[in-house]
Amino acid sequence: MQPIHQGQFADPETEARFQRTARDLRLPFVRIYGVLFMLVALAYSIVDPLFVGRAENARLAVLLGCILLVSGAYIGATFWRDYVEYAIVDFAALLGLSLLVGQVNLILFAHLVHLQESMYAVGVINSLSVSAFAAVALAGRQRLFLAWMALDLTAFLVTVLPFQRHDAALWFALLSYASGATIMIAINVAIDRSSRGAFALAEELEAERARNEVLVYNMLPPAAVERIRDGRLVADAYADVSVVFIDMVGFSSLAKRVSPGHLVEMLNAFFNHADRCAAEYGVEKVKTIGDSYLAIAGGNVPSGNSADAAIGFARAVLGGVDEMRRTMGVEIGLRAGIHSGPVVGGVIGETRMAYDYWGETVNVAARLEATAPINGMAISEATWLRATDRADFGSPIVETLKGVGEVCQYQTVPAQSPGKGTVSAVA
Repeated sequence: MQPIHQGQFADPETEARFQRTARDLRLPFVRIYGVLFMLVALAYSIVDPLFVGRAENARLAVLLGCILLVSGAYIGATFWRDYVEYAIVDFAALLGLSLLVGQVNLILFAHLVHLQESMYAVGVINSLSVSAFAAVALAGRQRLFLAWMALDLTAFLVTVLPFQRHDAALWFALLSYASGATIMIAINVAIDRSSRGAFALAEELEAERARNEVLVYNMLPPAAVERIRDGRLVADAYADVSVVFIDMVGFSSLAKRVSPGHLVEMLNAFFNHADRCAAEYGVEKVKTIGDSYLAIAGGNVPSGNSADAAIGFARAVLGGVDEMRRTMGVEIGLRAGIHSGPVVGGVIGETRMAYDYWGETVNVAARLEATAPINGMAISEATWLRATDRADFGSPIVETLKGVGEVCQYQTVPAQSPGKGTVSAVA
């Protein structure tokens, strides 16, 4: 829950966002209230000539016309683009309406007294209607509302005091006003608190939704997420991509020599480094398999030349070996294999979903990785032909790959020194 300090959210940005949201949601009600107030003024302007004298009617017509103008201007102001930023608009308009209603009431009360009519049924505009209007429109701005109430009380006393000849009448008037004002303040506070609670809950739900959205988009491509939400099958065919397998050399033997915590820390360093390189070269991370990292260029993430993107990515990952050695204090070696060709991608199952790729291209890339030199890469002839930068690769080598057969490949080794000690080639 968002922390609240002195009736407001502790974070100024959250408070400002709440004020904008709350006022924007209240806009339709403010406009309806304004229209209703105009209709009341029109009704009085029609009825008054039937019961009051010409002079009184002229004064009432002017006051009611002013009420119509102020109400209309107020409604019009709510269509101003920056209206929600300025609660002072409500403050000024409602204060003006309160003063005008007070003057109308004076004339009508005076007329009833002149007729020596009993006051059991008061035929005047109830001033509480304006106070209720203010309690809603100024919800969330308690200081501004209290200032409005103070000015409204001042106007009330200035209007009432000159005509009260008995203390009892004055006290009854004050009690009447105080009771109504107390209720309006309670309504204002209740609307504010409930609005803040609902806003804080909505903020938390939105933050949680955003976190879930990030997690989903980390696991699945955006296009696949939309199709899953629509209940559609996620299956795609890609005619020409470059698949990259990068594996940590001697991981099995390394796991026997270091603690589990250190081992996880090493894998995290490797995978996080690979993630940064993938983002830099526009390569899509598919998944990690044990100590292996599978990525694809030209799949869900577009790339101009998938072979160049894949080779650049592999070079960048292999280039971070020295830094990982220094950081982890352990000899680390990596190997990369790249093959280009068609693949099929999609999402299978309904639990722990992930976007995966299948096909002979993926299998060949995995086999090539096993033949690559330590801290170097092996690419297929198909990748070599697509690449524009072939400077680091040697002469073609024909290797027999398990389950694949003879494949022509090109190998390279990194330019940096291998460091002290040796890395076991046992996977």
